[in-house]
Amino acid sequence: MDTGIDGVTLTHLKIINHPLGNIYHALKKTDPGFNGFGESYFSSIKEGAIKGWKKHLQMTLNLIVPVGSIRIVIYDDRIGSITYGKFSTNFLSIQNYHRLTIQPGLWLAFQGIDKGLNLLQNIANIEHNPNETIKCQLDQIPYTW
Repeated sequence: MDTGIDGVTLTHLKIINHPLGNIYHALKKTDPGFNGFGESYFSSIKEGAIKGWKKHLQMTLNLIVPVGSIRIVIYDDRIGSITYGKFSTNFLSIQNYHRLTIQPGLWLAFQGIDKGLNLLQNIANIEHNPNETIKCQLDQIPYTW
């Protein structure tokens, strides 16, 4: 599914209902968006808190929200991109169970929506390397939270 930003896809994920507890799919190596495996990690965020802006130069992100609700905002500042200057806003949760795949070179920030635990999983194609990221303050990119 298109998110309006070149290099970002939103994929509906399967939930298999089971009487003893449901199964929530995340990512298979045959899925679009799989670009190798480097690491998987979880990031929690409190209600109303905002993390970002961050741009990965090499890492492909595959973001899933298995607990809570999170607003994920992507900004394209790539000169020459067909979506240059555009934003994409996505709300992920179990009720809106999708995987958001973000190619390198795009800005990302996210905000906790629910009270309690808001949990974001990233299944990345490379291991975390602080030298392949750029960060900036929230007010440096013109988005109204």
